[in-house]
Amino acid sequence: MAGRGTDPEREMGKEPKMLDVPPEMVAMAEQSFEQARRAFDQFVNAAHSTMTAMTDQSRQAQSGGKEVAGKIMSFAEQNVANAFAYAEKLVHAKDPQTLLQLHSEYVQTQMKALSEQAQAVAQAAGQAAMDATRRKF
Repeated sequence: MAGRGTDPEREMGKEPKMLDVPPEMVAMAEQSFEQARRAFDQFVNAAHSTMTAMTDQSRQAQSGGKEVAGKIMSFAEQNVANAFAYAEKLVHAKDPQTLLQLHSEYVQTQMKALSEQAQAVAQAAGQAAMDATRRKF
C-alpha cells in the first residue's frame, strides 16, 4: 500500500513517465523535422556549390565570392542559434500539444528563413558574377 506523499509508480519499481506522447505524434514530429533537415541540407549543398563556383572565378570575382561566403556563414550561424533555441524550448515543454506547437512553429520559421536565405545567396552570387563580368570588359 502506498504511503502518504509517495509515488505509486516508484513503489512498483517503475520510473514515472514525463510525457506519454502517442506514437503518431512522435512520427509526425519526426517527419516534419526530417523535412526541415532535408531543406537545410539542400540549402547547405547549394551554398557549397555557390562557394565553389565563386572561388573558381578570377581575382575580381573573389571579392564577390567572399561576400557570398560571409552571407552563408552568417546564415549558418543564425540557423544553428535557432536550432539551439528550439531545442531549449523543447526541453521545457510541459505536454505533447506544446511540443507539437513548438515544432510546427520552428519548421515554419526555418522553412521561411531558408527560403529567404537561399534567395539572398542567389542574389549576392548573381550580383558578384555581374560585377566580375563588368570588370573584365
